[in-house]
Amino acid sequence: MRFREWEPVYRQILDSLGFERRGDEDARDILAGLARPFDRSRLAWAGKTVVICGAGPSLSADLDILDDVDVIVAASSAADVVRDAGYSVDLMVTDLDKNPETVVELTTAGVPVAIAAHGDNIPALREWVPKCDLDNVLATTQAEPTGPVVNWGGFTDGDRAAFIADQLGAGELRFAGWDFDDPTVDSMKAEKLAWAERLLEWLERRRSEQFSILDGRRGALDPL
Repeated sequence: MRFREWEPVYRQILDSLGFERRGDEDARDILAGLARPFDRSRLAWAGKTVVICGAGPSLSADLDILDDVDVIVAASSAADVVRDAGYSVDLMVTDLDKNPETVVELTTAGVPVAIAAHGDNIPALREWVPKCDLDNVLATTQAEPTGPVVNWGGFTDGDRAAFIADQLGAGELRFAGWDFDDPTVDSMKAEKLAWAERLLEWLERRRSEQFSILDGRRGALDPL
């Protein structure tokens, strides 16, 4: 994903949710000052089957999906559920909003974590990134990339995980713990989930692949 391809969609997201681009850019610059370049060759996923674990309430019931994949990517608190069930996480994707202690623990143990910078998490970046093993931090942004901070597409932790897997050459994407219609979330989170759904539909078209979690839903989506 090149930024010029992502930027028009990014502008739509900002306009839709009322977010300021400047906040994302400020956070990106702070993360750029904290992070180091990440050696992406460590994530040799070309042709592999990758499962993207969302943090939805259905994750516990979906864990059997993890038994037949090559790579496990966990978004946010899904990392804790997956690990508690006895699985190893190959990459965690987070904006540090729920379980930053897990981020520190994983990076210290040598597990890569993709940390996103955005306008609402500057204090968390300043507090938690310095506590990490920076060799295991993949710094990401939804704004224009700079320095060690990359933008491979995606907005929420979950769909960003899918875009990262795509960038790394995943052969097949599978999904566990995704609940687009979760009634327990607030209105802002519901809007973000709606964007995640549209972004995944865009990604599957780019990949010429169909994701089972979108079955029966595509007709109601406004394609990007």
